[in-house]
Amino acid sequence: MKQDIHEYLAELDDIPGTRVFTAKRARQGYWLNQMCMTLMKPENRAAFKGDERAYLDRFQMTEAQKEAVLKRDYNAALDEGGNIYFLAKVFFTDEISYQQAVGTMTGMSQADYAAMMLAGGRSPEGQRSIKGKY
Repeated sequence: MKQDIHEYLAELDDIPGTRVFTAKRARQGYWLNQMCMTLMKPENRAAFKGDERAYLDRFQMTEAQKEAVLKRDYNAALDEGGNIYFLAKVFFTDEISYQQAVGTMTGMSQADYAAMMLAGGRSPEGQRSIKGKY
């Protein structure tokens, strides 16, 4: 029996600590990701740095999306449909490296995050399934 695509995609939410960027998340985060892309232009980065709230209010983002950006809570931004590659425009506007930003998402310092990755990354033990079926 063929599995329904929505059932299949819902199973991806069962991976602990992982947010799979599905079409549903893409639709949810459209304006958040569009805002991030505008930060590719120097004049937009300057406007954003000048008044972040006013800049975000230019876009049809949800309040939760705006708060995630303002607080630099990248995990919340992912939950709100943000794509890590678009959110990187915010990292770079803040003049922090990708490694520094992702380290904050894991609760680690940049040095600890780098050491973990150089040692082979996070162990998959206990990270396969919330339901424990994998």
